[in-house]
Amino acid sequence: MTADLSQLVKAYDVRGVVPDQWDETLAELFGAAFVQVTGADAIVTGHDMRPSSPGLSRAFARGAAARGVDVTEIGLCSTDQLYYASGAFGLAGAMFTASHNPAQYNGIKMCRPGAAPVGQDTGLSEIRELVESWMDSGAPTSDATPGTITQRDTLEDYSAHLRGLVDLTSVRPLKVVVDAGNGMGGHTVPTVFAGLPLTLVPMYFELDGTFPNHEANPLDPANIVDLQKRVREEDADLGIAFDGDADRCFVVDERGEPVSPSAITALVAARELARNGGKGTVIHNLITSWSVPEVVRENGGTPVRTRVGHSFIKAEMATSGAIFGGEHSAHYYFKDFWNADTGMLAALHVLAALGGQEGTLSALVAQYDRYAGSGEINSTVDDQAGRLAAIKAAYEGREDITLDELDGLTVTATDWWFNVRPSNTEPLLRLNAEARDEPTMVKVRDEALAIIRG
Repeated sequence: MTADLSQLVKAYDVRGVVPDQWDETLAELFGAAFVQVTGADAIVTGHDMRPSSPGLSRAFARGAAARGVDVTEIGLCSTDQLYYASGAFGLAGAMFTASHNPAQYNGIKMCRPGAAPVGQDTGLSEIRELVESWMDSGAPTSDATPGTITQRDTLEDYSAHLRGLVDLTSVRPLKVVVDAGNGMGGHTVPTVFAGLPLTLVPMYFELDGTFPNHEANPLDPANIVDLQKRVREEDADLGIAFDGDADRCFVVDERGEPVSPSAITALVAARELARNGGKGTVIHNLITSWSVPEVVRENGGTPVRTRVGHSFIKAEMATSGAIFGGEHSAHYYFKDFWNADTGMLAALHVLAALGGQEGTLSALVAQYDRYAGSGEINSTVDDQAGRLAAIKAAYEGREDITLDELDGLTVTATDWWFNVRPSNTEPLLRLNAEARDEPTMVKVRDEALAIIRG
């Protein structure tokens, strides 16, 4: 097929519409290119529940095997289950998923052995160049003896690994509603939660890549309405929602109120620091709440601020030897999980923290949720650079304000801050604001939006 790889190969992964933008023929070329760039002699692959996933995954395996590489297929899995296999087996890996995107999309998240990410600067550009060079003629014939393609089930081993990191055996019984969104949480949760002191109320556990109930993106408030309602109806202790490939988790408290990912980051950071004797580095991106570095310092740790994006978090985790990292997008990264992100491990930490004391989740997280935040607000603009320059001009030179450009523009005062950063893929500016109280946050948010929207 004739494909525009500039639209298909993103900063961190491959993602596009099937079969319009890519198909199994192209997936086979990606498999061959992946093993050539990584130098792997064996790889592991997995896939989500989308209708196109099994075929694309098998085509990728064929492309890799044709170049002499042995392929272990773990089949249906969550993205963090694929990372587990990459880490536990020491193999480069490829996960076929488009996360929370609609049904017609699919993609590939690739990693080197030990779940080390493959992004634009770590091999993805070279993979794209090879695939482009082969699209007309096909991948060159390899002299190597074709590799084998074998199957292996890793769900029990993945579950055992996670449960070995968080002790839930002595927690009080909890009632938890889980919304899998017809995604891979419906596959992993029953095994991970089996035998724990939990009453599980499952929602949308049927694996269905057409997402018949709602989009599998819990960061959009519209997609957790069902979960919020069910938590209140069941008088449950909490609710947990997973995205399509179940690498992110989102939490609601016993009232059905959303718990901010920053509060979850702070809670898990405190627990991980306690496990490490009150010492360690914790990574947070620059739009997580002020409460995150505060809690890290209060618990003896060292907070390190990074740009937004999992490749930056994982790189900083590796460089600094950090024990944990969290993002506003509900991605949570653990040293004990090969620096990779796993929503399931974060969920287990929340359950252990709640079950280890008698209070409600809302009372527990109040100590970690200290400020008023705007959430992320997107604005479509004609000139991203021009609007950012206008914001900088409006605040530059004021003694009470500092500016930094680590990622977009961050404007910080004594009682508030906001960050504006451009989308890499759309004509958008993304605003996040926070203040010590709600009226100040609203004022700061609206001032910034007035400049952004001209």
